[in-house]
Amino acid sequence: MFTGIVTGLGTIRTFAPAGAGRDTRIVVASPWPETATIPLGASIACSGCCLTAIEIGPDWFAVNASDETLSKTTIGGWRVGTRVNLERPLKVGDELGGHIVSGHVDGVGEVLSADPVHGSVRWTFRVPAPLARFIAPKGSVAVDGVSLTVNEVRGPEFSVNIIPHTAAVTSFGFLKPGDAVNIEIDTVARYVARLSEYK
Repeated sequence: MFTGIVTGLGTIRTFAPAGAGRDTRIVVASPWPETATIPLGASIACSGCCLTAIEIGPDWFAVNASDETLSKTTIGGWRVGTRVNLERPLKVGDELGGHIVSGHVDGVGEVLSADPVHGSVRWTFRVPAPLARFIAPKGSVAVDGVSLTVNEVRGPEFSVNIIPHTAAVTSFGFLKPGDAVNIEIDTVARYVARLSEYK
């Protein structure tokens, strides 16, 4: 489990086939000074996708992404040099600064616009229609693994405000309209919707 509070901005160092299928081995250059202490098999959220560390180096870690993951997330579009939001999993007793994030991407959204508003930037996204009912004003959503509060919802579109600090320490500093983003809906919204189907 994660919180959606990004603790590092990594860079894709290599992106290469793993085996005969479409599975891919990805090496991520990590900004964390303690990368070498990450245990093999650890979960790491990479732009919102929970991936398993299969090899560790002094300033990098490697993961494998399956064909399923490549087809259901933005990972299939990553290339050498792509910047990714990183977060290590929660430990018991850690501060829960964002919201409960599983690292299981629900769908891929699209950046529609980024408009300066006073000291921040108002970002607007479009999500696949089946996800729209799970996104509510003042609710939580994870965009590329970043825990955010929803400002406004209009059908399949929603907006959030990003302050300069968030833009500086996450991939929001590199996003632009037309880009694809990983969307994870709020866990509470998911179960409330599921329960309501069986009233």
